[in-house]
Amino acid sequence: MNKFGGFTSSETFTRIPDSFFRDLLNRIDDPEELRATLHALWRFDHMEPPLRFLRRADFGEFAPGVDPAVARGTLLRFENESGEYFLLNSPLGRAALEALQSGKYDPATMPSMPPVERSNIFNLYEQNIGALTPLVADMLTEAEKEYPPDWLQEAFEIAVARNVRNWKYVEAILKRWKEKGRDEGKDQQDAVKDFKRYTEGEFSEFFRD
Repeated sequence: MNKFGGFTSSETFTRIPDSFFRDLLNRIDDPEELRATLHALWRFDHMEPPLRFLRRADFGEFAPGVDPAVARGTLLRFENESGEYFLLNSPLGRAALEALQSGKYDPATMPSMPPVERSNIFNLYEQNIGALTPLVADMLTEAEKEYPPDWLQEAFEIAVARNVRNWKYVEAILKRWKEKGRDEGKDQQDAVKDFKRYTEGEFSEFFRD
């Protein structure tokens, strides 16, 4: 046995759905299926939305477990004249499958993407608001181009602290900062405490969602 050298403090981590441990893990008795499933979870978690898919070749040595994972329903399969493509059976994966079936995307024109470090704004959204959809992913991508990372972080923190887990609210904060200026003199803790300016006037509508 080759001994493992241990994890490092600089590496990224893959998020595994709780249902994998609560339910799926006990059902999988095929080592090949388990390897393919874990490989897929890793690859999909390190891909950028809106369209996350894998080709069979992307599984490499774990390819023998792909068909059992599809049969179980963990992975979804899309086929057309250009080949077969695999998606995670998640809200984002199901939405991506519908987009492929409708012809919105042509996977043949999209290269296989190696795992990349996840975009911070996607992490912020999923951790603080909810599951990504292709439409939301597009909006987040544009916001990440327009606003500095510290603005995004702070705007999400304000929304969470006020229990307004709503992208419209986060976006409204960012737009106000851009139009009227952000008080750079306040540290992040003070900004989270100072909510009145966000709960009245132009932002009040977002508390009714």
